[in-house]
Amino acid sequence: MNIAGLHSKKLIWDWPTRCFHWALALLIVVLFITGKLGGNWMEWHAKSGYAVLGLIAFRLCWGAVGSTTARFSSFVRGPKTILCWIRGGAVSHVGHNPLGALSVVAMITLIGVQAVTGLFANDDIMTEGPYATAVGKENSDLVTKIHKINSNVIAGFTILHLLAIVAHSVRKGRGMVMAMVTGRGEVPAETTLKFVPGWLAVVLALIIALGIAALVNKGPPF
Repeated sequence: MNIAGLHSKKLIWDWPTRCFHWALALLIVVLFITGKLGGNWMEWHAKSGYAVLGLIAFRLCWGAVGSTTARFSSFVRGPKTILCWIRGGAVSHVGHNPLGALSVVAMITLIGVQAVTGLFANDDIMTEGPYATAVGKENSDLVTKIHKINSNVIAGFTILHLLAIVAHSVRKGRGMVMAMVTGRGEVPAETTLKFVPGWLAVVLALIIALGIAALVNKGPPF
């Protein structure tokens, strides 16, 4: 319920969190398409996978040191709270709701597994991850199977995620998509949020990018 005077529209999502969200969404689409096309497109599939690995690493770090609504400690809740929210109980939250938080953790985990397994996978034709030979053909084939199965799990989970966004928007009467575009949303008027300077996100992203480059090239990127 949104009663005038009790809620106000404020900035709730910082720009690093929003950039992460949309960059990851775009890369998932690219990965799915290039993976289905195969052939020469697998080079772009691999590069997109490295970018996703960097994004996941960034989100994990930002979830520890970022702004209030980005921190896992501020939105990850226990089973009782999640069930209470599902049943329509009064659960105070800013940013991700209790069920949405569970979805975020699940999505990060699934995509993280996909990015890591890609480092060891192969397609038996012309493309393989930078560490495929390091674990041997048998193990690489096993990881490749996990990689392929998990891609279908991610596709299914993404559909559920989109349906949940629509359901929440209808239920609460709030546009979650626009909130992740503008960063603004309705919160209790007395809500105080801490926003970490954006330069820290830039420095963190650069460090992670160099680390990922060194990882996939098996050495310093310079």
